[in-house]
Amino acid sequence: MGYTILTVDDAKAVRSMVTFALEPHGYTVIEAENGREGLEKLSQAKVDLIITDLNMPVMDGFDFIRSVRADPAQTGVPIIMLTTESAPEKKAIGKEAGATGWLNKPFDEGQLIAIAKKLAG
Repeated sequence: MGYTILTVDDAKAVRSMVTFALEPHGYTVIEAENGREGLEKLSQAKVDLIITDLNMPVMDGFDFIRSVRADPAQTGVPIIMLTTESAPEKKAIGKEAGATGWLNKPFDEGQLIAIAKKLAG
C-alpha cells in the first residue's frame, strides 16, 4: 500500500518539485494551491503527510494548520511547513498552530524524501 501526501503551495513550480521528488519513491501526491483548497482535498482523501507553505492567498499556512488540527478526522497527520520563512518567531507560531516540523525553501530533495519516509512511511 502506498502513502499519500498533500502538498499545499501557491507556487505551481514548488508543488511540481515536491511531486517530482516524491512520486518516484512510491508516494501519491495531491496538490492544492492554498489552504482552503487544501482543506477541500483533505475532505476527499486520506493523507499520511501534509507539506504546506506559509505565505499563500485565500488561507495562509498557519490558518490551514489550525483548521487541520481542529478536524478530528485528521488527528495524528504530520504537517511539515515548507517555506522561505526562517524567523524563530514564525517557527514558534507554526509549532503552536500544530506543525510537526519546518523545512526551508529551496529544499534539498534528499532531505524531503527522508522526512517523508520518516513521517509518512
